[in-house]
Amino acid sequence: MAQEMEKSLLNQHTEKHFTAGEIVRDVIIGVSDGLTVPFALAAGLSGANASSAIILTAGIAEVAAGAISMGLGGYLAAKSEADHYLRELKREQEEIIAVPDTEAAEVAEILSDYGIQPHEYTPVVNALRKNPQAWLDFMMKFELGLEKPNPKRALKSAFTIAIAYIVGGMVPLIPYIFIPIARKAVMASVVLTLLALLIFGYAKGHFTGNKPIRSALQTALIGAIASAAAFGMAKVVQG
Repeated sequence: MAQEMEKSLLNQHTEKHFTAGEIVRDVIIGVSDGLTVPFALAAGLSGANASSAIILTAGIAEVAAGAISMGLGGYLAAKSEADHYLRELKREQEEIIAVPDTEAAEVAEILSDYGIQPHEYTPVVNALRKNPQAWLDFMMKFELGLEKPNPKRALKSAFTIAIAYIVGGMVPLIPYIFIPIARKAVMASVVLTLLALLIFGYAKGHFTGNKPIRSALQTALIGAIASAAAFGMAKVVQG
């Protein structure tokens, strides 16, 4: 009866937590670099008086190389995370078999840190000892703070970051497709990219729980500094 009531309450209550954190993180990494790096490159080449055709060619090459590099970085990072989890899982499994009393004492210590009294957590410890898999899962999560990674996470992360980089990287290059004069194209690129950075920064702040307007201004400022530095450096080298 009590279990049925609990299930009924759970069905009636819908949690509104944001659960796509990993995807959002990958999109943020890809788009932020995609908007900033090609933008700075295009601005720098414009400062060197390169033609729109050359800037566009160089920009597309950079976007392609950057997407591959960023995607590979995302894949390796996720793969390393998965490998680390498996190593710790194996070590914890061996410890549960070799030193069960010590591991049980660690469970008791973890529960006591939550303010649970010995007479309350002792049945929990005993129940976990009877269920090795649940015991292992408990230790991985509460002792080591590790969540089981999605086996498809590495490839998904690579593709997400790479595609996000391409989407972000093409924004500052769009004016160079339609405007043959680089001096005019760079001004349009600055306006378009800063607008995109503001929108992206606002969305990033919204999804990450930060102040959207502040996030928008910070993101745009970073992009502006990067492009101004590249443009100025090109002028100094050229002069």
